[in-house]
Amino acid sequence: MARQEYETVRYTASLVSQGEHRFYTLTMPADVLARTCFVTNRDEDPAEGFQRLLNKSRAKEIAEYIDSGFGTIPTSVVLSAQADAEFEYSRSNKTVSFKEAPHSFLILDGQHRVYGFRLAKSDLRVPVVIYAGLSRIDETRLFIDINTTQKPVPNELLLDIRRLAQYQDDSETTLGEVFDLFDTEPNNPLLGKMSARARKRALISRVTFNAAFKPLLGLFSTPDPHRIFEIMSAYYSSTLRQISENKVGIDITNPVAFRGITMIFPDVAQRVADLHGREYLQAHFDDVTSDIYSRVKPSALKSAGNSVKAYAQVLTLAMKPRSIF
Repeated sequence: MARQEYETVRYTASLVSQGEHRFYTLTMPADVLARTCFVTNRDEDPAEGFQRLLNKSRAKEIAEYIDSGFGTIPTSVVLSAQADAEFEYSRSNKTVSFKEAPHSFLILDGQHRVYGFRLAKSDLRVPVVIYAGLSRIDETRLFIDINTTQKPVPNELLLDIRRLAQYQDDSETTLGEVFDLFDTEPNNPLLGKMSARARKRALISRVTFNAAFKPLLGLFSTPDPHRIFEIMSAYYSSTLRQISENKVGIDITNPVAFRGITMIFPDVAQRVADLHGREYLQAHFDDVTSDIYSRVKPSALKSAGNSVKAYAQVLTLAMKPRSIF
């Protein structure tokens, strides 16, 4: 059987040397990238390889992001040229050329992006880094290096960036504004205890705050962040006061403690409403929190471990009056 001939394509490129390796940086059309790349051994069909090994839903999200017209993915896809590519670099023209064969390039980094480009309807050029002349051992080592040295952006920072980029839904916007009020408003009980952009010891991060607060949003008659802040500030002030007066030794910045204390808020608020109507003042919260923290046993809280639900159950049990019979 005659060997199939593939078209040779040529693109302007820059040669870069780093340590013992040399690679080429360029851009190429997404459709060419999709036709020439594979992710498994060279005898497998590239499309089948993508579908079997990668997360299709993630690739679909990338495709939809690109097709939305607002998407941009400037990060380079990293490839290793294979023998089928017949890859060449021209120093005089500063160009690379290769065959558009289905197994021209093994993907070292960017598999989901390439799969997303394959699914996208839009035409675009993609930044690419191409290594040439690598052995299989070199390819394996580079793959390991690339995929173990990259660190994901902390979730706390991503939440802050989403807020700045206006990529939030209504609940995220409300949570962000309430967090910021606790982080900045003077004389509130959590001032100095918040960390907006990173997870830090003895501080409440956005991730912890959002996990604690999100289930509560539907309880408030208004989504006004200032009203939510006002009520929860009174609650936390009362809680911290009772923790201190009863020498319970709870650190509210501990993620389990903060989420557990926040989780029981609906029950505390209902008890306050029964006693005082819907006037959620610190003094009114004191009537309920004083019972909780005068009765709760630190040993019971400690036994809850890292379970937020178990921690909240200990506080809820302490809220209930004990039978004298």
